[in-house]
Amino acid sequence: MIRTLKAQLTESLLTTITQSDLEAGLSPAASPSVAWEYPSDPAFGDLSTPVAFGLAKALRRKPREIAAQIAASAAFPHDLVDRVEVAGAGYLNFFIAKPFWRHLVQEILHAGPMYGRTDVGAGRRVLVEFVSANPTGPLVVVNARAAAVGDAIARLLEAVGYQPYREYYVNDAGNQFRMLALAMEVRCRQLLGEDCPMPDEAYPGEYVIDLAREYIEQQGPDALSTPEPERRDRLGRFAVGRILDWQRASLEAYGVAFDRWFSERELRDRGETEQVLEALRARDFLYEQEGALWFRSTLFGDDKDRVLVKGDGEITYFLPDIAYHQDKFTRGFERVIDLWGPDHHGYVPRMQAAMQALGHPPEALTILIVQLVRLMRGTEQVRMSKRAGQFVTMGEVVEEVGRDAARFTFLTRRCDSQLDFDLELVKSASEDNPVYYVQYAHTRLCGILREAAKTQLPAPSPEDNIERLELPEEIGLIKQLALYPELVAGAAQALEPHRLTTYLHDLAARFHGYYTRHRIISADRDVTRARLALVDALRVVMANALALLGVSAPERM
Repeated sequence: MIRTLKAQLTESLLTTITQSDLEAGLSPAASPSVAWEYPSDPAFGDLSTPVAFGLAKALRRKPREIAAQIAASAAFPHDLVDRVEVAGAGYLNFFIAKPFWRHLVQEILHAGPMYGRTDVGAGRRVLVEFVSANPTGPLVVVNARAAAVGDAIARLLEAVGYQPYREYYVNDAGNQFRMLALAMEVRCRQLLGEDCPMPDEAYPGEYVIDLAREYIEQQGPDALSTPEPERRDRLGRFAVGRILDWQRASLEAYGVAFDRWFSERELRDRGETEQVLEALRARDFLYEQEGALWFRSTLFGDDKDRVLVKGDGEITYFLPDIAYHQDKFTRGFERVIDLWGPDHHGYVPRMQAAMQALGHPPEALTILIVQLVRLMRGTEQVRMSKRAGQFVTMGEVVEEVGRDAARFTFLTRRCDSQLDFDLELVKSASEDNPVYYVQYAHTRLCGILREAAKTQLPAPSPEDNIERLELPEEIGLIKQLALYPELVAGAAQALEPHRLTTYLHDLAARFHGYYTRHRIISADRDVTRARLALVDALRVVMANALALLGVSAPERM
């Protein structure tokens, strides 16, 4: 795997300190910590470090004196560092040698799809639970956003060496299930000619009519003859099964596959809710009040204690959720990442409290909130879907704009910020459409390589002589490519795939500008070969980044 520029500089810098008399004045506890910054002004180099400030206190010397001593050292490889300058009160500004940038192009071509991948995760298992919509209707637009974000996070984690496990929690028990079963019975009775009004709390979408009609066709005129509560349970199970089929099909068309669809009903049947109660009781985190059983969540930062079992003996929805999360850790996952909808923001502290009460460290559970999507068509907001009853479905959006456009657009902002999704813009072939702009850059790169092949130039390879990459724009492009491994690692650590879309858009803009000003294929064969190598390296990185987003890298458009 390719080491990042920062890693190589850090190693050289620490070697310099070790070989100088600076280390002699340091205690083992005061060994230097090296941090790097990217200067906004190229006059201050390619990277800058304040390491001298950290050494100054231990050595009782001025930072600038220490920085000057480090800069004067000859320990930096000439093919890595061109020069080091001291700035301000003691900053070290590093100017990277051109041979390093050129060699990086060859390394990228050699690494291919592996460029940007690391093994920092060391195979540790991480469970990523996302979407997990109630099986009471089709998936909607915010579910599409959650699916794009969750899948991209899993891809990023895999790219840095973790073993991600994608899971979908099916709420096939509890109140939502009962309301769906009620809606099914009402629709069945209406189809059978009864005057039966739909309760306000039931699901109004026309899809329930379709489900009821199918149920009657299968069961015949005696479809509702089974006594209660078995009748409702059958109706609910039938509807949930069909709706899950719809949801799976929508996600499959979207390019998202789950390792497991975890059933709440099965969790309850295994007695896991009772096991969690016993575990919390054994730790003295439960108490009875007014006939209900309460969890002392305030001991772990929640704003109030929470009821787990009501006075009538019915459990709250919080209890099976605790049991489900405990099950995740019981299965051996070292870290759990949840993506929840915008209406669950206040639910986060109580779940974190429950996991800490059961002995899991706070950092073991990360909960991300996926905010709402405002669907637009130009300046007009799109509000309703006849089939879904209340919301435009995920399938409708993906069918209209395409999988790539939907996924990329959902990943253009942090998931915890609201997103405006303009259907017309996302379908347009314009520079204002981010996914088109990026994919067109990749297509253009592929087109250049195809054109070169027609001139019987051999395909670019790591053995090419690329000394002719001299233009500032060319070095600037390579510098952007050098950032990619660090970007992937940072996006994975922060669980922020939107960093990749921002990077891709910037890289595409730089390439489009370079292509407009300079000919890639020219009469100068050496320059052409060098530029084709750069083009191929750009293609590799763009394709790798798009793959981490679950977006295709088309060769033609």
